[in-house]
Amino acid sequence: MGRSGGASPWSWIPTLYFAEALPYVAVMTIAVIMYKRLGISNTDIALYTGWLYLPWVIKPFWSPFVDLFKTKRWWTLAMQWLIAIAFAALAFAIPTPFFFQLTLAAFWIVGFTSATHDIAADGFYMHALDDHQQSFYVGIRSTFYRIATVAGQGLLVILAGVIEMNSGLEPAQLQVTASPQRITIADISEAQGVDHFEFAAVEADSTVALLDYVKQQNEANGFVEAEIEEQTTAAATAEEGAFTKWIRETFGEEPRKAVALQSRQQLVGIRLTQPRANDEPIILNVSFKNGDQSIKLEQAKLSTRFEFNKDNWNKQALMLLTVDPKLKEETTATFEGLSGNIPLAWLVVFVVLSAVFLLAALYHQYMLPRPASDHATTDVSAKTIVREFLHTFKTFFTKPQALVAILFMLLYRLPEAQLVKIINPFMLDPIDKGGLGLTTGQVGVVYGTVGIIGLTIGGILGGLAAARGGLKRWLWPMVAAITLPDLVYVYLSYAQPESLGIINGCIFIEQFGYGFGFTAYMLYLIYFSEGEHKTAHYAICTGFMALGMMLPGMMAGWLQEAIGYRHFFIWTIICCVATFLVCAFIKIDPNFGKKK
Repeated sequence: MGRSGGASPWSWIPTLYFAEALPYVAVMTIAVIMYKRLGISNTDIALYTGWLYLPWVIKPFWSPFVDLFKTKRWWTLAMQWLIAIAFAALAFAIPTPFFFQLTLAAFWIVGFTSATHDIAADGFYMHALDDHQQSFYVGIRSTFYRIATVAGQGLLVILAGVIEMNSGLEPAQLQVTASPQRITIADISEAQGVDHFEFAAVEADSTVALLDYVKQQNEANGFVEAEIEEQTTAAATAEEGAFTKWIRETFGEEPRKAVALQSRQQLVGIRLTQPRANDEPIILNVSFKNGDQSIKLEQAKLSTRFEFNKDNWNKQALMLLTVDPKLKEETTATFEGLSGNIPLAWLVVFVVLSAVFLLAALYHQYMLPRPASDHATTDVSAKTIVREFLHTFKTFFTKPQALVAILFMLLYRLPEAQLVKIINPFMLDPIDKGGLGLTTGQVGVVYGTVGIIGLTIGGILGGLAAARGGLKRWLWPMVAAITLPDLVYVYLSYAQPESLGIINGCIFIEQFGYGFGFTAYMLYLIYFSEGEHKTAHYAICTGFMALGMMLPGMMAGWLQEAIGYRHFFIWTIICCVATFLVCAFIKIDPNFGKKK
């Protein structure tokens, strides 16, 4: 029972913290995957979604208002209703021409309401439970927070992947066989009874520059919009800033050597076999599926996303295949074209999220208790608000080791702050662009399910270890756990393995280490917040935590596109030095964290 009596904490703590996690996952992770699938560049994804951390950074500035006005219960319910509405608005903004601007605005609303919901829900938890119950249920709330993370990063992303795979025409597949003497293609979709698309080899004049020819033909026939193509290649032009150019030339990966021999290149045309009913346009995304990576689909400067409509359905969209000049024996590779409705897939995801929050708000309206201590402040005046606000921040910044603590909050997760913005684009990008070439559904399984399981197990074991030996004893093992496993991304970027088993194993190791090492971070925030105004001080700590994720994350996409995936992941390993350095200066009571 809570201190106010009424419903058992089991009836509302799991659902409350499930609801607390979902908006954060939507803003921080689902948004990244969605924008990648909708064709937004890594630079823009990292920059604009990085700004979405801001509500959690500045939430300490309005947390006093949540304390002073209304009750924590009222704020919790009001925010859940607003989040449900914001998710619905976001869903129906996705199919619009200005989807990027509109969905970013909706994500901002979700971010601010979610940050406010965090303040209210955490405060309500402390009002509704006594000290013993707060300790007992802290593991339960953390468990359901992680379950929501699995649901968001895993199940919802898998749902989007299923819709993408099944909402359009059946997948079209092209098999390419290459030897030192020739390149041949076979439309294996036709043999499987799939006849919506037709592949064919295309002859080209040996004097033609194939890259320019493909680009011009696809733009002229309306398969690719010239404006989009110019945007995607802008980073590679002379118009880029001097600093970006210096970074690229000094630290970037070696540019791929152009294949000089026409015999090592093959033009392939793909067209619809018949017009669609009601002149409905079809979007086809072609990517590497499996086989020998010596055979590549040129994507560095050419689009492999084609729009077929009533004006060009009977024309050929062109693709350019290149074969490694060092190839010594015959080999094959398979490429796949998917025509699923990507905007529809993500619209459904956010409609589901809106429905979940609608149900959560209705459920909590009746199930949340009404603690006697949860009441609005009666003596509320401008003078009181300003006095309490200033006193809270003064006591925080005058604590012993305040500067060291702030540096710890900002730098402990420096490598992860950059990785988290690039991991999903890395897994989704095709082999030719340095990624792993996974489908949306596969990313949902790898990162959103297997990764979260590793994160959860690591977090549980980290909590058990700290309870037995204390934070001070386990600090350095946890520092090593949150940094050293990042090496798996260096391996994945160089090896680009096709095996999902290997990819799953690597992600599990990294996320397990992150879960184990993150325990030290959260325990230190609690440790530093102890004393007067501990609730407000903890909110300030979480603001610095969000700032430490926001600033590095915003520049991660730009840096990755400048230096490439391989060198970017090496850079994150170098950043681990900052984590070790800040931990060398913090002081911790040896008994803190031990089970009493």
